[in-house]
Amino acid sequence: MADEILFGKGEENPFGEFFIGQSYLKLLAQEGEVMVANVTFEPGCRNNWHIHHADENGGQILLVTEGEGWYQEFGQDARKLKVGDVVSIPPNVKHWHGATKDSWFTHIAIEVPGINQENEWCEEVSDDEYMNLE
Repeated sequence: MADEILFGKGEENPFGEFFIGQSYLKLLAQEGEVMVANVTFEPGCRNNWHIHHADENGGQILLVTEGEGWYQEFGQDARKLKVGDVVSIPPNVKHWHGATKDSWFTHIAIEVPGINQENEWCEEVSDDEYMNLE
């Protein structure tokens, strides 16, 4: 699967320290504060809990293009993602996303411009939390 990704797999993710497992990043476009990237996760890979902080506007949009994955907001049930799903992540919401344990997963990530925007990386999604997802 990883060799047939719509926009190409890209390079090893430079933010890999905030992921469990291997992920890949390919920048597709950047215009001003708008960044569009293709992110690919190997099976079982997920990023840490994180928050896209902003005083106004901001957040992130995910467009699922390959495989199956998970998205979860803190305190909520995880949502299983498949090709064609769209996730609109509001600013200041703690969340994580990544592949299912048996599937590669690719999404396009669109950073929504915001006022005083910054990302905060938090704790890992534990193996217990992840392995019990259904």
